Amino acid sequence: MTEEKIIRQVVLDTETTGMNMAGGPPQIGHNIIEIGAVEVINRRLTGRTYHVYIKPPRNVDEEAIAVHGITNEFLQDKPVFADIADEFLDFIKGAELIIHNAPFDVAFMDQEFSYLPNPPAKTSEMCTVTDSLQMARKMYPGKRNNLDALCDRLGIDNSKRVLHGALLDAEILADVFLMMTGGQISLLGEEEEVETTSAVVDSEEEFSAITLNADDAIILKANTEEEESHLALLKLIEKKSKGNCLWTKAMTEESEILN
Repeated sequence: MTEEKIIRQVVLDTETTGMNMAGGPPQIGHNIIEIGAVEVINRRLTGRTYHVYIKPPRNVDEEAIAVHGITNEFLQDKPVFADIADEFLDFIKGAELIIHNAPFDVAFMDQEFSYLPNPPAKTSEMCTVTDSLQMARKMYPGKRNNLDALCDRLGIDNSKRVLHGALLDAEILADVFLMMTGGQISLLGEEEEVETTSAVVDSEEEFSAITLNADDAIILKANTEEEESHLALLKLIEKKSKGNCLWTKAMTEESEILN
């Protein structure tokens, strides 16, 4: 039996003191004030997160406060970046970082690292960086691909996202990224398990013995009320998934074959 390869990803977002004018580099003077990160191992959310607010060496722009709601007063008693740098590096080092518009966040991270007494390597040298915005643009060319638009397209609940927030946005982006790269891998929670049994059939006689009792099986058919509830649920899934409900498609194909 081969050991399963462990793939560790960290979905990350930051909030800053401002948006650099005309798309300029962060070196013009803005800083990170919030970091949110979510750990994913082998396509499963582990529940482990990293979240911190940071006191910057400058005031937060009013335009930025309108976006994320983080005020200068709120940040006064928060640690400076140098105080949280080691803990943050330990969380991200060696992982694949999933970031929406990665060049923006990575530039800010590298700038903050450069201010440290013993600067680490650049982010791209410590981690693999994947830009989920570029992924979305390739998957949905010509469409809006910000986080809200992707949530709407993929049927992901983002109703709590009234203001931008690094941890909330990272949690939402984790759902978006997993959906864009293959969808859910399991409908079970972390603590739920399904017991399965298997049998090896070596001959036709054994197969016949296994299937002989099939006629004795009791079949319980759904009543009208249960069928209506089932169809209502399928319609809801069809709506939320933007027409990608596999059960609905299967029922349609079966109906076309029978007719």
